[in-house]
Amino acid sequence: MRAPAKFAEFVNANADKFIQRLADAVAIPSVSGDPAHREDVVKMAHYLNSQLNSLGVTTELRDLGKHVMDGQELSLPPAILGRIGDDPKKKTILIYGHFDVQPANKSDGWDTEPFKLTVDPKTGRLIGRGSTDDKGPILGWLNVLEAHKSLGLDLPVNLRFCFEGMEESGSEGLDELILDEVKKEKEGWFYGVDCVCISDNYWLNDRTPCLTYGLRGLTYFKITVQGPARDLHSGMFGRAVHEPMTDLIALMGKLVTPDGKILIPGIDEMVPAADEEEKKLYTSLDYSIADVEDAVGAKIAISADKATVLMGRMRMPSLSLHGIEGAFYGAGAKTVIPAKVSGKFSIRLVPPQTPEKVNPLVVEYLEAEFAKLNSKNILTIECLHGGKPWVADIKHWNYEAAIKATQAVYKQQPNLTREGGSIPVTLTFAESLGVNVLLLPMGRGDDGAHSTNEKLDRSNFIEGTKLLGTYLYEAAAISA
Repeated sequence: MRAPAKFAEFVNANADKFIQRLADAVAIPSVSGDPAHREDVVKMAHYLNSQLNSLGVTTELRDLGKHVMDGQELSLPPAILGRIGDDPKKKTILIYGHFDVQPANKSDGWDTEPFKLTVDPKTGRLIGRGSTDDKGPILGWLNVLEAHKSLGLDLPVNLRFCFEGMEESGSEGLDELILDEVKKEKEGWFYGVDCVCISDNYWLNDRTPCLTYGLRGLTYFKITVQGPARDLHSGMFGRAVHEPMTDLIALMGKLVTPDGKILIPGIDEMVPAADEEEKKLYTSLDYSIADVEDAVGAKIAISADKATVLMGRMRMPSLSLHGIEGAFYGAGAKTVIPAKVSGKFSIRLVPPQTPEKVNPLVVEYLEAEFAKLNSKNILTIECLHGGKPWVADIKHWNYEAAIKATQAVYKQQPNLTREGGSIPVTLTFAESLGVNVLLLPMGRGDDGAHSTNEKLDRSNFIEGTKLLGTYLYEAAAISA
């Protein structure tokens, strides 16, 4: 069974309509990490749910309860569960995606309004927050459904859907939902699922498609130093009191070296070194130091050795400093001593690391380093969220189908990669359902997910839609 030619023809003919669908989705600022946008995340859930229903998908908006964010108790945005097709002779594939996005303001450095999709006629870039992460890929699946409905084609497989609105904020509530559905067995939404497909990652570069079989995990920390009851004047109290900002900077400066070495004892040491055979896997990938530099817009690669850089991105843990809250920011020269400041950092984890193994080491180290400062300020350490790393079997028919689909659409062999990002639900699906999980990306390595001027190339959106549909046909054709 192969994808019929009229499927690809329909996608080409309706490209502008599909791009308008993406524009409609980008226009909803579904920022899960900002309480002020919680209703927008809910609005996005209802928009997607309506679209799915119109395309023949039976859905349920699942209430995930409440949580606390920035001191406020908020209702979690609903997850969307869906199904179409119940033919016992067909494979059943579960599709996952997320409809929340990272914060974005034009003042951050965007060249365009982040929540208005801008189509660059010269480059074909579709610029807007969420275009590649993850609204474009989700809508690619809607495009596939629309093509089949309009053409009167039966889907080659049964589909199940799980779309969430909290992925950018730790997927709160989702693990519980999945485990609850698994316990329901035949009555659950995921019963009979043969494999999972997730499109929430990217090619290594801008020219070679890839399939991803591994992800790093994550543990995310917030450390707060608090001293005076209010902000102080540095001219009156400088060198007279312990300053929270000074303590915080001292602590954050002892977490990682400029060349990426993690200074917390025991973390780097958990991971065995790669042997020469494994290093060859990274050397063989279609990726170069120039690709790194092009993606970040500067010649700042941590090494000139390709394998070292790729292993640093894919198979080694990393610690990144993300920001400081409570400090003075803006124009002028305000001479304040902040009363309370918080620093945020995360550690990307790789097997055999887990948050449970790493977090105690982080807390012990920070407390010991703070004690060395002999400060009278108060240190508070919080782990905001985390997820385990994941690695899949690339010899499974799920990957075979994706390889064949990539060859059919892009006329080239895909790279097989592990990726540096984290999608916590990937491991949850793999472990709770006991099935193979595939990461089948739509976007390119230079899309700028989480960054300013995030984009999805028009060709990747349209050809990526064809890839998703073709993958379903290839999966149907392979003997499990």
